Amino acid sequence: MAPAADPLAGSTKELIESCCGAGQQWAIDNGECTEIPVSGMDGDICRIAQKQCCVSTVKENSCLAGMIAAKEGDVCGPEENDPCGGSSYKQCCDCCNLGLRLRSEGKTCESNINLGYPCSHVMLSCCEGGDHFIHPEIKRHPEPLPTVTPEKVSETEDHNEALSISNEAELSNNLPGDDLDECLIYGGELCQHLCINTVGSYKCSCFPEFTLQDDGTSCSPDPDRGQATRLEAEATVPPAASLSQPLLIMSLQEEQDKCKDNGPCKHICNIVEGNVVCSCLSGYTIMADGISCEDINECVTDTHTCQRREHCVNTMGSFKCLQELSCQPGYELKDGECVDIDECERGTHSCKVNFVCQNTEGSFYCESKQRCMDGFLQDPEGNCVDINECTSLPEPCKPGFNCINTVGSYTCQRNMLTCSRGYHSNEEGTRCIDVDECQTGVHRCGDGQICHNLPGAYRCDCKMGYQYDAFSRSCIDINECWNYPGRLCQHTCENTPGSYHCTCSSGFRLSYDGKHCEDVNECDTSPCSQECANVYGSYQCYCRQGFQLAEDGHSCKDIDECTQSAGILCTFRCVNVPGSYQCACPEQGYTMAANGRTCRDIDECAIGTHNCSAAETCYNIQGSFRCLSFECPSNYRKVSDMRCERISCFNYLDCQNTPVRITYYQLNFQTNIVVPAHIFRIGPSPAYAGDNIILTINKGNEENYFSTRRLNSYTGIVYLQRQVKEPKDFLLDVEMKLWRQGTYTTFLAKIYIFITAHAY
Repeated sequence: MAPAADPLAGSTKELIESCCGAGQQWAIDNGECTEIPVSGMDGDICRIAQKQCCVSTVKENSCLAGMIAAKEGDVCGPEENDPCGGSSYKQCCDCCNLGLRLRSEGKTCESNINLGYPCSHVMLSCCEGGDHFIHPEIKRHPEPLPTVTPEKVSETEDHNEALSISNEAELSNNLPGDDLDECLIYGGELCQHLCINTVGSYKCSCFPEFTLQDDGTSCSPDPDRGQATRLEAEATVPPAASLSQPLLIMSLQEEQDKCKDNGPCKHICNIVEGNVVCSCLSGYTIMADGISCEDINECVTDTHTCQRREHCVNTMGSFKCLQELSCQPGYELKDGECVDIDECERGTHSCKVNFVCQNTEGSFYCESKQRCMDGFLQDPEGNCVDINECTSLPEPCKPGFNCINTVGSYTCQRNMLTCSRGYHSNEEGTRCIDVDECQTGVHRCGDGQICHNLPGAYRCDCKMGYQYDAFSRSCIDINECWNYPGRLCQHTCENTPGSYHCTCSSGFRLSYDGKHCEDVNECDTSPCSQECANVYGSYQCYCRQGFQLAEDGHSCKDIDECTQSAGILCTFRCVNVPGSYQCACPEQGYTMAANGRTCRDIDECAIGTHNCSAAETCYNIQGSFRCLSFECPSNYRKVSDMRCERISCFNYLDCQNTPVRITYYQLNFQTNIVVPAHIFRIGPSPAYAGDNIILTINKGNEENYFSTRRLNSYTGIVYLQRQVKEPKDFLLDVEMKLWRQGTYTTFLAKIYIFITAHAY
């Protein structure tokens, strides 16, 4: 798109400018855009321009208010006129708080493009405390070449440099802020360096030391730009380095070639320590890519200089301050003046179908299209009403004649009979008869009144249920409920126009007499899931045994007795069933007792359901049984079912160390036994003074579940010192050495210990 003097010429451009200015002024005056009036001409174009310009202005003002609130420490809630929080107020307030938080923590203020616009700008502004030009953090050796920063449009008058507008006549017929900003819309597509918006168009400009080409868009370096660079470089070389001056000049030329045609930079290109460093002109800030520049919204970041009664409007690289004018109703702001709004032309009048709108200064009036015939007068609604010439004309008839009004005219009749008020002559004109004002409709009885004809007059009576109010001269409703409290209805009396009616409370219905209330049996409709009891004015749901009423008060839910009893109902396992519970025992080794709660062990040995051989002994344990075989080792003889005695010994040591007696024992415990637990007591019988014993577990205690301890010199115990969590069988060899009268005698106890699961 090449620059042009006025690409949006014509009526559409002027309409957009006018309607956009009206939208901005509406936003300044009202702070919202929901009820903005729309002109009748080209409604779609004007409506869009007004709406968009109004919304844009409201958002900028809302964002600015949010930043001020954040800096003053206010909570970032929605604005009072925006309960849904959809405006820019909360967004800018929150983003400003991010910048203030970074500033309080001493963090580096950096723009984050992921936050989007305007949050990134607002956060940076509040973090830096108002400085919006981000200088790159670089070392200053050697110093970069000086550049000239173009001045801001709003701060320079009569200036024809890169960023100024010299011809103020371009703004004469336009409202500030109405122009279409091509530079903002098309980004960097229009100009190689700088795009400057003008009213109705745009123009291109170049950075310092560059010249705008004939095509109006391209920029090329000034012819003496490289020579000046070389001269400055030569001036900085010390005498000792004079022999290498050509090499230095070539190096500087190579560095300058990096910034040829401004290098990769969008605004200003500098060489710092051999590297390209981009910076931005005033009114812009460097973006995250380090190359591009984006406009700073001085109106949002609170860096503008507009006064209290001025409105800030952001522009590319600068801002404008507009005077806030307020016009009276029926006028609008145009070219800085309040001019009349032609409601008839815009279609914003309220004239009805049969009327024509006529504009007036600051307002309008409605003129009826219909023309009434002679003898009729037009009322404000446009209807033609008969004129009573007999009363409106000073002398409609000659003396001696009576004036009789007719539709659209009147007639004069000779006055032959004079009747009093409320009477008129009969058709023959011979006598006066009563005028029935009620039938002819000439009475003045109001709404709610009944007309009663009287001789020569009439009377207005109130309808039943109404009474006459002398103050308002009308019939007002009688509130029977207030006049007769508690006498008309059993429960509730509700007044109605001219009457009343009775209502009943919940759980009752109105009786046939319309006054009393009778109870409703809600149980007939089965509102409860199980049992229902009707009560006066209501009903009550209840549940059968084993169920309880749910929170809704209607349904019943099963009571889980097993959960609520905490294990006291059944000795082994509780199984919940609808409305009750059942106790269960392990599948094998137990049977349910008669009480239905306790599990009783089955003695397989006693009832003969074991599978032990004839050579084995059946031993019952909780929930099962064991088949045990008791055999005496060599040199021992079996003296009973559970005992073996030594036959002989070969020498003194053998007699002391080999057991004189081997005895078998069986013990049965459950896994829930409390530890430590004494499970076996051992000692000589009888015992004598001077006896002393030594207890040792020789075998079967590899996992160290058991231990021994002496209670006194001649009595000891075997105890369980560690919990056995699962069923397990043990066979312990417990040796007791008895010291008596200078001689040791050894005894061996072989103890079967069966740990079974807890079942009851």
